[in-house]
Amino acid sequence: MGSLPRGLRWLRWLLLLLALLGLWLAYRHWDLGQWLTLERLKASRDTLVGLYASQPVQTAVVFFAVYVLAAALSFPGASILTLAAGAMFGWAFGLVLVSFASSVGALLAFWVSRYLLRDFIVRRFGKLLQPINEGLAKDGTFYLLTLRLVPLFPFWLINLLMGLSTLGARKFYVVSQIGMLVGTAVYVNAGTQLAAIDSMSDVLSAGLLGSLALLGVFPLVAKFVVGALQKRKVYARWPRPARFDRNLVVIGAGAGGLVSAYIAAAVKAKVTLIEGHKMGGDCLNYGCVPSKALIRSAKAIKQVRQAHTLGIRQAQGEVDFAGVMQRVHEVIKAIEPHDSIERYTRLGVEVLQGHARITSPWAVEVRRADGSVQTLSTRSIVIAAGASPLVPPIAGLENTGFLTSDTVWGLTDLPKRLLVLGGGPIGCELAQSFARLGSEVTQVEMAPRLMMREDPEVSDWVCASLRSDGVKVLVGHQAVRVEVRDGEKCLIVRQGGAELAIAFDQLLCAVGRSPRVTGYGLEELGIALTPRKTIETNSFLQTLYPNIYAVGDVAGPFQFTHTAAHQAWYAAVNALFGRFKRFKADYSVIPWATFTDPEVARVGLSETEAREQGVAYELTRYGLDDLDRAIVDGTAHGFVKVLTVPGKDKILGVTIVGEHAGDLLAEYVLAMKHGLGLNKILGTIHTYPTMSEANKYAAGQWKRAHAPQRLLKWVERYHAWERASRP
Repeated sequence: MGSLPRGLRWLRWLLLLLALLGLWLAYRHWDLGQWLTLERLKASRDTLVGLYASQPVQTAVVFFAVYVLAAALSFPGASILTLAAGAMFGWAFGLVLVSFASSVGALLAFWVSRYLLRDFIVRRFGKLLQPINEGLAKDGTFYLLTLRLVPLFPFWLINLLMGLSTLGARKFYVVSQIGMLVGTAVYVNAGTQLAAIDSMSDVLSAGLLGSLALLGVFPLVAKFVVGALQKRKVYARWPRPARFDRNLVVIGAGAGGLVSAYIAAAVKAKVTLIEGHKMGGDCLNYGCVPSKALIRSAKAIKQVRQAHTLGIRQAQGEVDFAGVMQRVHEVIKAIEPHDSIERYTRLGVEVLQGHARITSPWAVEVRRADGSVQTLSTRSIVIAAGASPLVPPIAGLENTGFLTSDTVWGLTDLPKRLLVLGGGPIGCELAQSFARLGSEVTQVEMAPRLMMREDPEVSDWVCASLRSDGVKVLVGHQAVRVEVRDGEKCLIVRQGGAELAIAFDQLLCAVGRSPRVTGYGLEELGIALTPRKTIETNSFLQTLYPNIYAVGDVAGPFQFTHTAAHQAWYAAVNALFGRFKRFKADYSVIPWATFTDPEVARVGLSETEAREQGVAYELTRYGLDDLDRAIVDGTAHGFVKVLTVPGKDKILGVTIVGEHAGDLLAEYVLAMKHGLGLNKILGTIHTYPTMSEANKYAAGQWKRAHAPQRLLKWVERYHAWERASRP
């Protein structure tokens, strides 16, 4: 729901305030409360019954309207009106009137909350409401029914809170109609015996309240029973082993799989880790490690070429591309022992190399390279199969050949003309590196700018940096087909109605990575996928089968090594100890970085996201061109941008562009995770001269913007008085 202009919002609030004030004054002026007491009702019973007898239709309509208004505005006395319905109309007709009137009134209150209050609340507490809305989207019927069945919960408060959520109005009305029926029936029935009631406690005795409370628990019990039946149905066609050989089997030895297996072994569970290719997964062998090694070499040659800016003359450097790639593989080998079979075996993990296939919820088949097959029985399974490069369906691409972020590391000769397809983090990092190493690089992106997940100004910084390194950046260009013209391979791109042919020697596809969700049994088990082609999991990372979990790239929503490791803790702990306590995966503070030059690092909301989500924020910005260490190092470019709650130092999000941005971000990640604000960062001593001082200075910018100007005026007068007075 879009936000209204500021002027209209104020008008809306003013009208609401005036309406409520008018109703309150009317209530006080005519002392309407006197009519909503048990004593007054008992004294007026005969009059009310006579009124209904003489004018049945008019009386019923007026009563219905009054009850709707009282319920909608949450006026006190709804219980007295319900008793009156029983006394005037009898049990059956009184129950029908009150049931519909209370539900309609509740719906009106729900709409008032939704259309008058929700914008305001969401702007300030949107992130806090998100998990509540997710829970209501899944189990809202059960929880609302429970609240409606227990009279101890104030109905007006339920109406208000549900209006702030994303619960549908139709579902709210239907559940309210059903849920309030029991309590309404009790009150209406009591009204038919009005003479026997001396106080409201006669209507709801302790025993009756206890019974209604137990009834209120029924929806949650029903939910549990339904869940148990669904679970039984899911497992019905699979024979359950009498015993299990293992506590946990992990498929995939990337970051998610390694951490899952490590945790299981650390708590003395019997765990088997299965890997069909290379230990360490994509990050070690094809992603983070080799790309950062390449970036380091590319940065080194750039620094050599710019050595004259540091007063160094005749600095020379010649790129030995084969040597660069050799170093990349040496770096991989140096890190390999951290993820090796030998290390994990010493930790207590059984490591098997082969192709895994889940044959039942409790069985995994392992086919080894020699053709032998082993079947493992296990209580739980963690799927950490990772992702593979996504290759777009471009006509002619298969015929001419292409590279991906997996295969590019096999190059030994530097491509003279490299075409990079994709403007995300992978494409930007590799395009810049190859350009610095000497390739003529053209980068093609279909979107209107690079790195669309970041703010436009961040995209502009990265694009300008790539172009300064010689990359020809073409944004807003769609790849149409690949052709061979006069013996040259060409990519045909389209912008608007015009086509452009780009000649290349090598084409690198860097348009993203696709989760590995086929070939190991998901289809046979009926495990569903999301629209993004990741494995569908709940907040505990469970799949359709509660004992099968998914983490990392196959689970989403992030494709980061550190997120896979983060999820692995939840999956392993839930798989091993879930019968006692389960933990929901926490994505509230997820950092990431793109290692272009300058680096881009972010945690929490960007400005673009805050505006799209209607989250109110204040912006504090500190330019790194002002930082002493950046000036000394010749890296005085970039900025720190912090979004905070208006008027407060609570951090909503941080974006850093500059040297070592990924390292600088860690302080903000810690602060957001533990609820620390900018005042705490400002009050922390930072070593001089370091890049980390940028965080302190950004906090200082915020502090200056929130200085108490009125108080400072008086302080200024005090100092002036002191200067004028005698010692």
